[in-house]
Amino acid sequence: MHHRRFPCGETRREFVWEMGAGFAGLALASLLSRDGFFTRQGYADDLPSNLNPTAARKPQLKPRAKACIFLMMNGAPSQVDTFDYKPELEKYAGKQLPADKKFINSGGRKVGYLTPAWRKFRPGGESGLLVSDYFPQVRKHADKLCVINSCHTDSHAHGSALVAMNTGKTLIGRPSLGSWCVYGLGSENESLPGYVVMLDKRGGPISGQPNWSSGFMPATFAGTLFRPVGDPILDLKGPAHLTPAAQREQLDLLSQLNQKHLDARPGGQELAARINSYELAYRMQTATPEAVDLTQETRETLDMYGVGQQPTDEYGRNCLIARRLVERGVRFIQLYSGGGHLEETWDAHESIEKNHGRHGAEVDQPIAALLTDLEQRGLLDETLVVWGGEFGRMPFSEGQNAPGRNHNPYGFSMWLAGGGARGGTTYGQTDEFGFEAVEDKVHLHDLHATILHMMGLDHERLTYFHQGRNESLTDVGGHVIPDLLS
Repeated sequence: MHHRRFPCGETRREFVWEMGAGFAGLALASLLSRDGFFTRQGYADDLPSNLNPTAARKPQLKPRAKACIFLMMNGAPSQVDTFDYKPELEKYAGKQLPADKKFINSGGRKVGYLTPAWRKFRPGGESGLLVSDYFPQVRKHADKLCVINSCHTDSHAHGSALVAMNTGKTLIGRPSLGSWCVYGLGSENESLPGYVVMLDKRGGPISGQPNWSSGFMPATFAGTLFRPVGDPILDLKGPAHLTPAAQREQLDLLSQLNQKHLDARPGGQELAARINSYELAYRMQTATPEAVDLTQETRETLDMYGVGQQPTDEYGRNCLIARRLVERGVRFIQLYSGGGHLEETWDAHESIEKNHGRHGAEVDQPIAALLTDLEQRGLLDETLVVWGGEFGRMPFSEGQNAPGRNHNPYGFSMWLAGGGARGGTTYGQTDEFGFEAVEDKVHLHDLHATILHMMGLDHERLTYFHQGRNESLTDVGGHVIPDLLS
């Protein structure tokens, strides 16, 4: 076959290839850079003219919720002891899990006998939704809960499973769910972070900062840690010798220099994010102390959350602060229950009754109060509340005559409330023992896709261009589950 020859190449294909690698390619790269191609984003709406990365933007879809509060039960609660009632466990108590079950990995721990729920399940609300006695106050809100009993995930280890529940993958270095929400929608408060994380005073999750990281996105979209005791944010106050007026003058000069640099380099999102972070830190010096000042709340409200009482004081404070942050336009708030490792979390290897009795008592009243408070203030319809852990627990004991349960990534429970969730319902099922999801299975990618959808974001269109690829939270998986929506 005859090929036309070109001066700088043997064929047309070589000519095009060499053109892309030569001076013409440099010109093309310059034009693409000027247009922002190399930092192109998949925001819900175009960036505002001031390039504020966290400015509020229009959603891609009609949103059901404006904000999300994620109640993370660090350590993994047992589904068969909380929201997934399995009467068959009483019938087969003391027997081993049938051999046909696909039990893959015990993590080196002992495998014992099928064990019934440690506390009774009782119906709540008009729906009759069954909730165990570990959550008697939450049970009163049964008609608000959309319980998913068929969740499954990709890891049985706490560290990687927590990272997966927060970022979509077990690999460290990806943006978290909260980062994607703020990246896509921005924040409605320019004086507070768009994404706030409150840890348990006993410590954070064992995989640490990657759980609220912005990954390959600018740091502007990362979660901001609020401490559970003392000043919510360290080093928030400026040095004593620097007056507010002098600090303002310094920031104005820095902003002018950075803006001049940015004007010569369109599309520089990292620098825009840095400019915005300086301004946000300045505004937070005033806004943050006010947002977490619980002296503004009535005694009745404090008592409802269990503030000043034990064992509810800490989580009650955090839940109340979460409500105050939602009122002030913060987009995503995550509250951790349980910190450190083993029994200091919901990781009930030794005893379900001892562990869940302790942690349930800490969070049950505050969570119920949060749902009540949001509803009374007209905020529940536009605030999505998510409850769950990184996986569940086995329906059998960990060893013979042992009251604890091992990790279970094959089937576990989570629930949604408010924000357009279909209350008073359950979705999906595990098998008769509560071991693995068998009907209407919900992978964590499906959960993330549905949460984003409820927030007004399309999980397939919300992308971030990174290393030559449009990345997304759910990557190539995940489906929105319409049956979870009201």
